[in-house]
Amino acid sequence: MNALACSFQGCLVLLIAAIGIASCGHHEAVTRPETPRVAATSYRLGPKDVIGILVWREPEFSRQVLVRPDGKISFPLLDDIEAEGLTTLDLKAVLTERLKNIIDDPEVTVILMESHSKNLYIIGKVNQPGTYPLAPGMTVLQALSVAGGLAQWADKDSIRIIRVSEGKEELFTFDYGKVIKGKKLDQNILLMPNDTIVVP
Repeated sequence: MNALACSFQGCLVLLIAAIGIASCGHHEAVTRPETPRVAATSYRLGPKDVIGILVWREPEFSRQVLVRPDGKISFPLLDDIEAEGLTTLDLKAVLTERLKNIIDDPEVTVILMESHSKNLYIIGKVNQPGTYPLAPGMTVLQALSVAGGLAQWADKDSIRIIRVSEGKEELFTFDYGKVIKGKKLDQNILLMPNDTIVVP
């Protein structure tokens, strides 16, 4: 189980504990915790992504769910919900609105736990070439780190990023030596799904 999943389960344990205290007749003494913040992101959910949904004071609705191949998620007492193409904040708004028909004043948090719908490819002279999940906000430098860094004989000044957009191929250059020295930082671009990093 990864650290994010453990963190989500920890939130659930704390939530259930708070509910237990309230049910024992000490509701007045219970301080309502601040809803965990969800960072606004342009990341769009897709099939195979795993998301955590936390509904304050409603543990039966708090769970991890998988975005199905058809782009939808299953949620108790609600019809299937279209998640593909939404951000976590978009999905939070949808769930909040739908839950208003079932519970009073729902407070919903949606967290991206695991990204599996969007990948990038790193080939050439890195220590661990392969296919990697594209994390929200991932840059070229971060991707190279995920791949174990550059191999010994890599041409670190001639790295290329290949991107296919609307059927057309775009080429970006990346000078590793200058970027890590704080120069040419504009080359450390945000990566897009299906980008390929080539390290000669």
